[in-house]
Amino acid sequence: MGGAGVLGRMRELRERHWGERSKAERVELTTVAMWHLMPWTLSSSWLLLPLVTGLRHRPAPLALGALLILVNVLQCAAANRLVRPVLDRYLGRAPLSGRASWGPWALLVLALALVVALASVDGAEGVTLRLAVGAVLMPFGLTYALLVPVRVYLRRTGALTVALLTTLALTGLDELVSLPGTAFTITFGVLLALGGGRSAAWTLSVLWEAERAREAEARLAVAEERLRFGRDLHDVLGRNLSVISLKSELAVQLARRGRPEAVEQMVEVQRIAQESQREVREVVRGYREADLAAELAGAKGVLGAAGIVCEVTAEDPVLPLPVRSVLAWVVREAATNVLRHGDARRCAVELVTRKGHVVLTVENDGAGRPDGSGGSGLAGLRERLAAVEGTLTAGPAGEERFRLQARVPMEGVPA
Repeated sequence: MGGAGVLGRMRELRERHWGERSKAERVELTTVAMWHLMPWTLSSSWLLLPLVTGLRHRPAPLALGALLILVNVLQCAAANRLVRPVLDRYLGRAPLSGRASWGPWALLVLALALVVALASVDGAEGVTLRLAVGAVLMPFGLTYALLVPVRVYLRRTGALTVALLTTLALTGLDELVSLPGTAFTITFGVLLALGGGRSAAWTLSVLWEAERAREAEARLAVAEERLRFGRDLHDVLGRNLSVISLKSELAVQLARRGRPEAVEQMVEVQRIAQESQREVREVVRGYREADLAAELAGAKGVLGAAGIVCEVTAEDPVLPLPVRSVLAWVVREAATNVLRHGDARRCAVELVTRKGHVVLTVENDGAGRPDGSGGSGLAGLRERLAAVEGTLTAGPAGEERFRLQARVPMEGVPA
């Protein structure tokens, strides 16, 4: 998928209403929002507040502290800008140049240099400086943890830790800034960034993989039905076409010899062709006129296989064949939509008779929208129901629930 396609898709996702999103999309949006807020929150609590209360009120410390805050603000802004591209790269949606990390690296080195400079001028307390080190590591580590493998991330941050501690020791600042305390703060910040970024991104990848598997399962169900239909047609037509071909060839040979049996062979060819036509109509009719009981059982089995608890409550009213066929199509389409467009855990299917109507209700807690296109979507179902004077309604049924309901009058239905 190209970069423009990914950007267009993500823009479309951002413009969609919360209730229209699948659960995977909601989790991703929440995770991205958390990643945007995390650097600012930690910078405020670990850098800004400690510097305001622990900074020496002299020109040099105040200038270095203000510059450090400015650099950290740039770090947070750079992290926010990289969140989406880095996540898309991790999930395999779009490539990202390795140069994307150069800016965050430069800002991190500058921020750490300012911390060392602030310590060298005796501008802040040791606790304040250690917290500042953790604060400038978080915006960098949150996105960098997704850009490189975990081993590379740990190796490079470990090398950075050793370099910083060595610099503090060589400049004689180890007494002001406790080296064990600084090492602990850096380790905590590095692991926090790794856990907050990498683990959440891994969870998202698992969710999207499950979403793709769900869609693939629905496509396979359609493909399997097409294969079944193709096999039925082959069984019907294959033998008859072979017989027609042989008898036609025989009739040609007999006609060339002036034999009267050629007419009998062509009559037989005509009979077989008419028989084949009738059998094909039966196959197509059986394909188009779905069986209600079979579709109810099939919906329960397919949804159950996908990990969705499906409860089927069905009366057994005497219904004309066209009505049973239409309601079977409603069950089939509703089950497909629950699999493809929602993220349901439970689904309830109910078939009852109410006030002269037979009512089929399919309700799920995944808030998935049925396909609004024609054919096998809502438009196609409404056309089928209109043929038996029925109606279809579909829409939200409370928080996180979606209901599809078909109503067909019991009287006046063409048999």
